[in-house]
Amino acid sequence: MKSYFENMTPFGKALKKGTIKRTQNNYEQVLGLEKQILAAVDDVKNAGISEEKINQRGQMTVWQRLEYIVDPGTWTPLHTLFNPADNVEGTTNVIDGLGKIAGKWAVVIGFDNKVMAGAWLAGQSENILRVTDLAKILNIPLVWLVNCSGAKLTEQEKFYANRRGSGTPFFRHAELEQDGIPVLAAIYGTNPAGGGYHAISPTVLFAHEKCNMAVGGAGIVSGMSPQGGFTADMAEALVQKAKEHREKPPGSVAIHYDHTGFFRFVYKEEKEVLDGVREYMKKLPAYDPEFFRVTDPRSPAFEAEEVMRLLPIASKTVYDFDDILARLVDGSEHMEYRPDYGPEVYTGLCKVDGFLVACIGNRQGYLGKGYPEYADYPGMGAKLYRQGLLKMNEFVTLCGRDRIPVIWFQDTSGIDVGDIAEKAELLGLGQSLVYSIQQSGLPMMLVILRKGTAAAHYVMGGPQANRNNAFTLGTCATEICVMHGETAAVATYARRLVKEKEAGRDLEPVVEKMNALARKYKETSTPLYCAKHGMVDEVVRLADLRHYMQSFAGAVYQNPRSICPQHQMILPRIIRDHAVEKEKE
Repeated sequence: MKSYFENMTPFGKALKKGTIKRTQNNYEQVLGLEKQILAAVDDVKNAGISEEKINQRGQMTVWQRLEYIVDPGTWTPLHTLFNPADNVEGTTNVIDGLGKIAGKWAVVIGFDNKVMAGAWLAGQSENILRVTDLAKILNIPLVWLVNCSGAKLTEQEKFYANRRGSGTPFFRHAELEQDGIPVLAAIYGTNPAGGGYHAISPTVLFAHEKCNMAVGGAGIVSGMSPQGGFTADMAEALVQKAKEHREKPPGSVAIHYDHTGFFRFVYKEEKEVLDGVREYMKKLPAYDPEFFRVTDPRSPAFEAEEVMRLLPIASKTVYDFDDILARLVDGSEHMEYRPDYGPEVYTGLCKVDGFLVACIGNRQGYLGKGYPEYADYPGMGAKLYRQGLLKMNEFVTLCGRDRIPVIWFQDTSGIDVGDIAEKAELLGLGQSLVYSIQQSGLPMMLVILRKGTAAAHYVMGGPQANRNNAFTLGTCATEICVMHGETAAVATYARRLVKEKEAGRDLEPVVEKMNALARKYKETSTPLYCAKHGMVDEVVRLADLRHYMQSFAGAVYQNPRSICPQHQMILPRIIRDHAVEKEKE
C-alpha cells in the first residue's frame, strides 16, 4: 500500500427509483427556495447604474473585471448578500470571494463602481475585515480592484469611525504584509480620502492612466476652509473652485508615477492593469498542488445534485449524513474516526481534489438503546452528548497535530441540557472543544446544512472562531437561532402566564405575544436574513457545496505555514489500528 489514503472505505448509498420518486417534492422545494436566493443575488449584481452606461464611459464594471482576471471556473463568491445596515443601495458596495489568478488562489475584492462610483457605505468595513481575515487564515494573497469615490458623506456616522470602522482595513493590510501576505491593487477611477488609502495601503500598485488617489478629492479640496455657514457669494466661488479641481483632480498619475513613485506600473487599457496583476501573481510563492495531494483527484461516486433530494427541507425530518457526505468527497470514500463512540457525530478523514481534509458533522435520528450512557432518556441525533463532545475534542486536537484542515457540517439542535447533563460535564466539554479548535491553528470552513442552534452552533466550528473559520456557508434550508422560536416564547413568557393565571386574568394577550415572538424568530433565522446580517458568508446551492470545498482545500494547501509529513501523521494510524482491533473482535 503506497499510503494510508489511497484505499479508503467507500460509503453512501445509491438512490433508487423509489427514493427519487419519494423525494421529488423535496427536490422541487429546494429548487424553489434556491431560485429566491439567486433572485436576491441578481438584485445585488444589478444594483446601481447599468453595465451599458459604465461601458459607454470607457470603463469596465467590477463584475467584468472579476470575470477577466479570475481563472474560468474558479470564482467562489462570498458575502454577496451581506448588508447588515439595510442600505437602500442593497449592498455594502464591495464584491469578494476566492478565485484563482494565473493558477494561484487569492482572495479577490473589488468596489462596485456602478453604485455611487464605489463609495464607502455602512457595513462595508465589516465586509472588508472578513475578507482580510480570510486572506490571513488561508495565507494567500489579497487582490484589490480599487475604484472608490470616498464616503457616502450623508451617512458618515454609520461607518467612518469606531474600532471596526472604515479605517480598520488599512491596519489589517499592514498586518497582512507583516505576515508576508502580499496585497495587490488594480487602481481605477477617482479614489479620494478613504479610497486613497485603499489604493495606497496595498503592497504593489497597478494603475490605470486615468486613475488618481489622494488624501482629499476635488470636492473636499474646494471646501477646506469652513466659515460657519454658506452664502450665495460663497457658493459662486465654490463653483469656480470645483470646476478647476474637476479638470485637474489631485493625486493623478503625473503625481504618483512621475514624482512620488507610489504607482509601480501604469497602463493605458483597463485590461492591461489586470494583466499586470496576473503577471505578479505568477511570481508569488505557492507549492505545486502535487506536493500535498495524498492521491489523484477523483469525483464522488454519486452526483452532487442528489444532495437536493437527500437533505430534507423540513427541519425535523431524519436523513443519513453519510449519504450527504458521499456526494461531496473524492470517490465517496472516507476513514471514520471512532465510529463506535459518540454516534451523534461523524468524524473522519476524506479527500477533496486529492487533498486530505477532516470532516465533522451531525448525525440524525434515534441513537439506540442505552445512549447517552449517563441518562435514562433516549438520545436523538442533532443533539450533542458527552461522548460526541469528547470525540470531537480528540479529533480536532489530532487534526491540529497532523495539520489537517477541517470542514464542519452543522445540523444541530444544541447540547443536552438539565442536571443530568450538567453532572456529565457537558458545559465544560463544550468549552474544551472551543479550546481545542483555538489551539489547533487550523483553517476551517463550516456548512450549516439546516439548523445552527444554541451553544452547539458555537462549538462546532462556528464563525465565532474567527482565527480558524475561513468562511461559513448557508443553504436554502439553513436556520440559525439561539433556540426554536416556540421554545424561546415559553422561556420568555412562562412566568408571566403563571402570574396572569393566578390573578384570574385572560391569558390571550400573553399568548399573542408568544406567537409574535415565535414568528419573529422564524423571520430572523431564514437563509436570506442570515446572509444579509453576516451569520453566514454566503448562501449557496446544494449542488455547489463541493465547489466551495474544492476552493477551500486548494487555497489551504497552496502555501501553508506549517506541515506534517504524511508518513508522520498520527490520526490515520489511530484509525487504522482501531479498525484492525475491531476485525480481531
